Parts: sequence; structure tokens; C-alpha cells
Amino acid sequence: MMLGALGVVACGGAGGAVQVEVLEDEVAQVVPVGGGKARTVPRATLPPGAREGDVVRDGRLDAEAGARLAREVAEWRARLAVPVPDGLDLSSGASGSLTADKER
Repeated sequence: MMLGALGVVACGGAGGAVQVEVLEDEVAQVVPVGGGKARTVPRATLPPGAREGDVVRDGRLDAEAGARLAREVAEWRARLAVPVPDGLDLSSGASGSLTADKER
């Protein structure tokens, strides 16, 4: 009973939204949107069809918030990406260890 109540609160029953981080057979890990401590809840407390990355608000999937979070993550990743200088071929591999001289 206590675990079920926690699941309802964690999945938006208290008015907050959570993002589904990890889904397992019987449990799921959810994190409050906007930050907070991750919680493990019974998977049965999530709406049917919930997937990792989805946002749950008031016991229902919030597709708009999920799409917005996905865009934000993509934008952060793009800003953090390191550009490869022209002419640098990363796919060819190095001919040897970059630290071979230091290893000797």
C-alpha cells in the first residue's frame, strides 16, 4: 500500500511531472522534471505505453513536455559537441600508440 501511494505521488499525482528514466519488468525509475532525486516506483503506476524518456503528469503521458525535453537535450548535446578540424580523419585510426615514446 505504501509503495503504491509513493508511485502515484511520483508519477504526478501531487501535481508535479516526472520523466521516466529507466523501465524494468516490475519497476521504473522516475525523476521530477526540473530536477530532483530519482525514485523507483512500481511500473504499474505508470500509464500504459509509457517508455523511457516520456513525461508523466497527473497520471497521463504529456507528449508536449516529452518532446520539449528531447529538444532541450539535443540542443545541449549540440552545444557541447567538439567540432572536428577540416582535414582530420578520425576514421583512419592511429598508426600506433600516441604515447608509445612515453611508454618506453
